[in-house]
Amino acid sequence: MPACYKGGTRFDLIRLQFEFTALDSIHFPEGKAANILRGAFGLALEGEAHARIFAPARNECGPSGLADPPRPFVFRARHLSGLTVHPGEAFSFNFHLFATDPAAQAAVGEAFADAARAGIGPGRGRAEMRSAAALPVSIDLAPLPAAPPRIRVEFLTPTELKNEGEIMRRPRFDILFARIRDRVSTLRELYGPGPLDIDFAAMAERAAAVQMTACGLSHVDLERRSTRTGQTHPIGGFTGWADYEGPLEEFLPYLEAARWTGVGRQAVWGKGEIYTQSTG
Repeated sequence: MPACYKGGTRFDLIRLQFEFTALDSIHFPEGKAANILRGAFGLALEGEAHARIFAPARNECGPSGLADPPRPFVFRARHLSGLTVHPGEAFSFNFHLFATDPAAQAAVGEAFADAARAGIGPGRGRAEMRSAAALPVSIDLAPLPAAPPRIRVEFLTPTELKNEGEIMRRPRFDILFARIRDRVSTLRELYGPGPLDIDFAAMAERAAAVQMTACGLSHVDLERRSTRTGQTHPIGGFTGWADYEGPLEEFLPYLEAARWTGVGRQAVWGKGEIYTQSTG
């Protein structure tokens, strides 16, 4: 196989699914459901859990080149976009947690229960947590023995990829893979068993052999307003699909991991959610 995995091949996470019943009307603005939930979550977390999960700080043992470490979670809540939940109605969302220890999982569950009681969304509508389910997920990142020659990657939520400081208008495969590889390796180093023991440069060269053959993309313009600072921040990007063709055996496991981690800027807010399927 072309890659070396001395440090192990697995990427682990916990998929948490939370279900609630609304006590008041709760509105999730179009394109901002994950951001609404993220804000409520951040306010409810306290003490050490807040510092570790919501606002991790860089330390000397972490990866170099990072101004701020990625948070160990992402939201999956695009189905709530534009929805108003009325009193007595149920709603749910998923939360992917990359810090897999029981203490982190317990802190997250308690924070969401507290956030629901305090109120969610622009009108601070209250809710009651009805259930919380946890599913361990483990992905083997080792190259596959065989792979389809053609795939389609769907960009389900606004995705923003940068390369050498520039925002990419089209998801060229080598850039897409590089951002996935870096994110997965960093999350694994900070919250899992350690960084991936792979030849990053060699894999990048091989990724360049995978070509985009077609794409259908549209740009989404969105922005969020910080309740803490009052500043607005763009949270848009492209959605749609892209078709790729080439030697994909060592890259498909990373695309599967990215289905859980997201890719690109602001993935913690639910941006960069992708899904990959074979087209031949």
